[in-house]
Amino acid sequence: MLLRRARWDDLDALHAVLSNDRAMVYWSSPPHERREQTEEWLAAMIDAPPELSDDFVVVRDGHVIGKAGAWRLPEIGYALHPDHWGQGLAREALAAFISHVFTRPDVTQLTADVDPRNPASLRLLASLGFRETGRAERTCHTHIGWCDSVYFALDESDWHRPA
Repeated sequence: MLLRRARWDDLDALHAVLSNDRAMVYWSSPPHERREQTEEWLAAMIDAPPELSDDFVVVRDGHVIGKAGAWRLPEIGYALHPDHWGQGLAREALAAFISHVFTRPDVTQLTADVDPRNPASLRLLASLGFRETGRAERTCHTHIGWCDSVYFALDESDWHRPA
């Protein structure tokens, strides 16, 4: 598994993730119905200014299987195709991203916003040392209805790369 910057030839692989109902159930937008939606999303990822964004695609065995990073610092986000769930890859990708991003002098804390109905993400963030900082109800209306939020933070001083 490796992280690298997104390229235009990642479009089809990313569309396979972003159009997948299971991968997108807790995302802030519905699954992409059209390839053009993913093309716009990918353009935004590629063109994002580095002072605001530090985002990567996740590659396994030469194939893009998802994304991990921060579309808008300091908030992290990640998504993997369900075919790759439950294998420790999200944890590996996020650990690599966190180690990378904390080398930046302008990033001293990362945050995350997770739907409380997403136990895998709650466990993942806790395993990486994120601490819960709050909860709120009905914070976002998405394709699955109203969603609540569990907020997390990880300070650079608390980061110890997992073995």
